[in-house]
Amino acid sequence: MNDEPHKDRIVDEKPQSELKVDNDEEKQGKEINTDEDRLPSRAAAVHEIIRMEGTKELERDVWALLWSAVAAGLSMGASLMAKGIFHVKLDGVPGAFLLENFGYTLGFIIVIMARQQLFTENTLTAVLPVMNKPNRTNLLLLMRLWGLVLLGNLIGTGLVAFIFWHLPVFDVQTREAFVSISQKVMENSPTEMFANAVVSGWIIATMVWMFPSAGAAKIWVIVIMTYLVAIGDLTHIVVGSVEILYLVFSGHLHWQEFIYPFAVPTLIGNIIGGTFIFALISHAQIRSELDKNKGKK
Repeated sequence: MNDEPHKDRIVDEKPQSELKVDNDEEKQGKEINTDEDRLPSRAAAVHEIIRMEGTKELERDVWALLWSAVAAGLSMGASLMAKGIFHVKLDGVPGAFLLENFGYTLGFIIVIMARQQLFTENTLTAVLPVMNKPNRTNLLLLMRLWGLVLLGNLIGTGLVAFIFWHLPVFDVQTREAFVSISQKVMENSPTEMFANAVVSGWIIATMVWMFPSAGAAKIWVIVIMTYLVAIGDLTHIVVGSVEILYLVFSGHLHWQEFIYPFAVPTLIGNIIGGTFIFALISHAQIRSELDKNKGKK
C-alpha cells in the first residue's frame, strides 16, 4: 500500500534534477523572443535564435550529447575520404587542387544537416547563453557541453581513422593520398597551427551566424564557408584529428605529436576564433539594443 506514494515522490523529484540554463526568460516562465517584429533589429533576432538553440544544447542529456558527438566525429571522416579520392581521381586535371577541396566540405554537410554535435559549431551556439548571463551555473553547463562534445568528436575521429587504415576499403593510391594530405597539416609550426585555427574558428562561427537567414540555401552556406577553410589550408580540431590520427595509426607519426604540435594549438585557436573574437563581437553589437528593448517593456 505504501508503494504508490513512494513512486509519486520519485516522479515529483525528477524534474528538480534537470539541468537548466539560468536566464531571465526561464525565471519568468517565458520562451526566448525570436520574433523580428518585436526586436530592435534583424541582427538581434539572429542572436536570439542562436541563443535559443544554444540554450537547448546546454540542457541536453549527457549521453545524447556524447553519442551525437561521436557520430559527428565519424561523419567528419567523410572529409578526408572525399578529398583523398578526389586527389587520386583528379590527378593531372587542370585546377585539381580547387576541385579536390570540395571533398573537404562533405563531412561538414553531413554533420550539420544531420544535426550532430560538432565542437567548433558549439563555440558560438552554446556560448551566447553564457554571454547573455555570465554566472557559475551557465559557465559549468558550457564546460560540460564543450568537454562532452570534444571527447565524443575525438573518439569518433579516432575510430574512423582506425577503420580507414586497418580495413581493406581503399586502394594503395588513395591511402597514399590520405598520408600526403595529412602530412601537409604537420608542416605547420605550432604558431601556424594556432593562427590558422583562429581564422578557421572565426569562419565556422560566421557560418553558424548566417544559418538563421540562409533558409533553403543553408547547404550552400556550408559548402562555401568550409571550402574557404579547405583552400586556405586552415587547421580544424575535428577534421584535422581524422588526418593526424590516420598518420598515427599508419605509423607515420608518434601519438604525442597529435597532442602537440597539433591538437593543443589548434583547439585553443578554434576556441579563440569562434568565441573570443566572433561571439564577443556579435554579442556586443546587439547587447545594448536588447537591453533598451527590455527597458521599454
